[in-house]
Amino acid sequence: MSAGAPEPTDDPCGLIAGSPDVLVVGLGPAGARAAAIAAADGWRVVGIERRSTFGEPVQCAELVCSALTIEGLDWDRVTAQGVARMVTRVEDHVPESTAGFAGRMISRRLFDQQLAARAVACGAHLVRGVSVTRLDADGSARLSTGATLRPRVIVGADGPRSQVGAAIGRVNRELVVARQVAVRLEMAYDATDIFLRAAYRGGYGWLFPKDREANLGIGVDYAARSELKALLAGLESELRAVGRIGAAARPSLTGGLIPVGGRLVAFGRLRFVPVALAGDAAGLTNPVTGAGIEAAVRSGELAGRAASAWLGGQQMALEDFDEELGDLYDGAYARAQRHRRETLRCASVSNLRRGWISSPEYWT
Repeated sequence: MSAGAPEPTDDPCGLIAGSPDVLVVGLGPAGARAAAIAAADGWRVVGIERRSTFGEPVQCAELVCSALTIEGLDWDRVTAQGVARMVTRVEDHVPESTAGFAGRMISRRLFDQQLAARAVACGAHLVRGVSVTRLDADGSARLSTGATLRPRVIVGADGPRSQVGAAIGRVNRELVVARQVAVRLEMAYDATDIFLRAAYRGGYGWLFPKDREANLGIGVDYAARSELKALLAGLESELRAVGRIGAAARPSLTGGLIPVGGRLVAFGRLRFVPVALAGDAAGLTNPVTGAGIEAAVRSGELAGRAASAWLGGQQMALEDFDEELGDLYDGAYARAQRHRRETLRCASVSNLRRGWISSPEYWT
């Protein structure tokens, strides 16, 4: 946590008395923002995170759009460097540099910790190292500590294989598997590199700079996951051979699942307890790029507002929340799904190129 920031508690039973107004499951960007928003409105909010440290292990490429804004976030502290452009490399063709894709390379560890600290400052009780072992049909949540919570509202922000989502029948069925390593850059670089190859079935490779290091990774369709280790080793060897990268910066191999099937219906009920889903749990990642941090932040904020509104007597707040998510993301995700499925069907050079966001054809 940042210096002077409120610390989360590791003693849930002493704080929550078994019946919080809002239970937030998962405290990445989506869950932390939901907890902050609902707590700021005066509701009793408990957030639980199964990991012992916020933001670790890092399971994303750590790139965010430069336009993303979050109240109270110290961007200077979490930003490793800015990027000004995107360089797209389709098979062995000449790389294409495209302006207009400015962003920030962040430290997800520091980013997530700041968001958690903000939630605590707003009055939320956050607990690390605790998981839900069972969600009952009446909305009761049994925890790994042995405690049972009986919240009035649940926000599920617990990732692509969300336990909360499964409890209300919302399951991400299309997935990409990603594998990433931190490497040393041999020279400063101001662009994100994208590698589009037929071998990277249903996904792509990336080299994203973080000062003198970079995140090097590949994502592929879940059905091709057995090939991922060899593909990443091959790309790493290739870039080292041409002098772009050095050895691995540190032991840092990570990986994870990315939902690519489009947005799920993001609300439901467990008897009388309304449930909202946010971030990956709601399928809110772009099916082509896998980008999901911005959508996690925004959907978390909207979920927190919806929970607060429902508690305040607005009975249609969750339905309105789902409709707003649809307005924000359904059009973009439908376009991305069309391109992804066309590339899966035929990974020709032309399909790879026009199926990527830097191509003008992608947007027509």
